[in-house]
Amino acid sequence: MYSIILPTYNEKENLPLIYYLIQDTFQKANISSYEVVIVDDSSPDGTFGVAQSLQSIYGDDRIQIISRKGKLGLGTAYVAGLKVSKGSRIILMDADLSHHPKFIPEMIRVMDDSKTAAKKIDIVCGTRYRQGGGVAGWDLKRKVVSRGANFLATFLLNPGPSDLTGSFRLYDRKALETILPKVKSKGYAFQMEILVQARAHNYRFGEVPITFVDRIYGESKLGANEIIMYLKGLFLLFFTT
Repeated sequence: MYSIILPTYNEKENLPLIYYLIQDTFQKANISSYEVVIVDDSSPDGTFGVAQSLQSIYGDDRIQIISRKGKLGLGTAYVAGLKVSKGSRIILMDADLSHHPKFIPEMIRVMDDSKTAAKKIDIVCGTRYRQGGGVAGWDLKRKVVSRGANFLATFLLNPGPSDLTGSFRLYDRKALETILPKVKSKGYAFQMEILVQARAHNYRFGEVPITFVDRIYGESKLGANEIIMYLKGLFLLFFTT
């Protein structure tokens, strides 16, 4: 079974769309065993109500909802979602349509193909920085910030994958259960530390090129505070791992 964990904060317009795209992708791939776990941090825009409406339509065997009191952060949202999820494989992705589910079947294929190989893949990363990958809808400033952040992380940490700050990934459940409790970083550095911890535990990576699309509805959560937190987290990882 596949569990797709979607952390949400002010995603009421995007949530029905991303669920439809997930459903459509899995139906076309002839995969019936999946669930979507929505982890909402008390969104003031009514995202929780939209999630409840979707659950009433599709059923609680297809959609699980966790409502948390306050904006508690991405890392703890993953932990909360993992606790209630039933899948042996876990997909982490954004709910804001930046990550299109159409790339999921290729991620699954990469992981499946490795089962017959000598080196089993435990984590498949969606990457913007391999041939075939990229971004759409970003201005030059955002592209420079993203490239610079990824280059700096690769130079200092170099855990292996080409996209260290991306969050669109497919995990073997056992790997994620081992890694998540050890991750201490917050914000965007959280994604980097997952890969650093995975490397420390000798987990193996695969990659699938993806196109990251800037959100249509809502506001980007990247600001000056997030950039500062990222740099602090990066240098802390460099000096402690």
